[in-house]
Amino acid sequence: MVEVTLYDNEPLERALRRFKKKFEKAGILNDVKKRTYYEKPSIEKRMRKAKAIKRLHRTNTQRTNTM
Repeated sequence: MVEVTLYDNEPLERALRRFKKKFEKAGILNDVKKRTYYEKPSIEKRMRKAKAIKRLHRTNTQRTNTM
């Protein structure tokens, strides 16, 4: 759980900004979006494999462009 303590004479906007940063860093929103619907393990595995292939392709093209 993400917690933010409000310091003395601290504006609420600043505390809210700190909360948003901690919330994003914890990855809570991504987890909620991921669990909005059930995904079969086989499909989940297929998606992870496709992401890995895209990532490898992207890094390989970036390396060839810089050389």
